[in-house]
Amino acid sequence: MNLILLGPPGAGKGTQSKEIADRRGLVQLSTGDMLRAAARAGTEIGWRAKELMEKGELVADEIVIKIIADRIEEPDCRAGFI
Repeated sequence: MNLILLGPPGAGKGTQSKEIADRRGLVQLSTGDMLRAAARAGTEIGWRAKELMEKGELVADEIVIKIIADRIEEPDCRAGFI
């Protein structure tokens, strides 16, 4: 099972996704967490994201999509993610 929650900041996406992930045995993913992890990892895509985040700019969709695509291919996401 794969779920995507959308909503404005503070709407409860993180709170609800944690609860659902715990109940269903899914991996909880957060684009913010993934962007920060990529920046710390020092990968090419992470470096590009970090540069934009440090300027306070939005990270381009192509970068975010690449980071998400890479993350959901990891073994822990095989059973599903939210």
